[in-house]
Amino acid sequence: MSAGYKTVGWNRNKKIYDAIMWIAIVAYIVMFMLVTGAAYAGDEALSPIIVMMRALSTCAFLMLTLLLCIGPAARLNHRFLPLLYNRRHLGVSTFIIALLHAFLAVFWYHSFGSVNPIESVFTSGGSYDTVSDVPFQAFGAIALVILFLLAATSHDYWNTNLGAPLWKALHMLVYPAWILIVLHVLGGALQADDTGLLPILVVGSVALVGGLHIVAAFRRSGADMTSESTDWVDAGPWRNIKNNRAITIDMGNDERVALFRYDDTKLCAVANACQHQNGPLGDGCVKNGKIVCPWHGYEYRPEDGRSPPPFTEKIETYNVKVEGDHVFVQRKALPRGTERPIIQIKDVTHG
Repeated sequence: MSAGYKTVGWNRNKKIYDAIMWIAIVAYIVMFMLVTGAAYAGDEALSPIIVMMRALSTCAFLMLTLLLCIGPAARLNHRFLPLLYNRRHLGVSTFIIALLHAFLAVFWYHSFGSVNPIESVFTSGGSYDTVSDVPFQAFGAIALVILFLLAATSHDYWNTNLGAPLWKALHMLVYPAWILIVLHVLGGALQADDTGLLPILVVGSVALVGGLHIVAAFRRSGADMTSESTDWVDAGPWRNIKNNRAITIDMGNDERVALFRYDDTKLCAVANACQHQNGPLGDGCVKNGKIVCPWHGYEYRPEDGRSPPPFTEKIETYNVKVEGDHVFVQRKALPRGTERPIIQIKDVTHG
């Protein structure tokens, strides 16, 4: 956390993440060019610029597919959380690779005529008279503009000044961008593909992204659902909650709650969304007596949901009770920053 604005910083984990990511990007592009050069030799040899364009385009498409899979994958398995914490780095890198592809494409296909290259992107190769003949380049150009907007607003400065709800809504545009890129591929590169690999890539991407989101949605709706006729939600046995960690439960009213167990014998429940960027507090931990958001390290006190001074963020808190070995959370949230008693588990067996 910071009391003021600061430049982007990279800790050791983020440096390792970025290094691995860019090594993988460069390795993919080099391997793609080598394999393509071997496959199209002699009279069928392709221009190095065309090969590079194809390498960059497929790389960006794969990166965007991975980007859209991280969220639901992390909800299904916590092993993917490190990818979730660094997702914005992947998003900015995806835009850079897509921009390089666009630069080469505009230079190679639209810079040697009498029409302005940007105008040519939106008018060449088809007609707007019919839906099936709309120039596919336009889909890619619009998607690139969206990716630029998301990359440019990825810093915390924009989240703070736009507000978390608006910032999150803005970054949901990544899904329309992905759809536009799929249309861009279907109307362009797929028409000239003679390997049969590109249809597999596109269909696989659509199936993977759609499938993960559907499975995650069903898991969320079915895991913790209880009847709305009761004021209390059964969160299950307290022993299922790891010490200094949480489980996330669905309250049945579009609200998610993070139920923490900490100091071995204490329980508390708070809203799952961090006030910074709606980060999933339930995926975080309790460290030094504070709930720590896994995204950017924002902290909250378990007893009242308030950030330690001089910070002023507050989240909703919930009443908790224990009956037998089950934990129950009251459905109705208390106002943000409301202090309530910390529930103490009395029959913890050590060892």
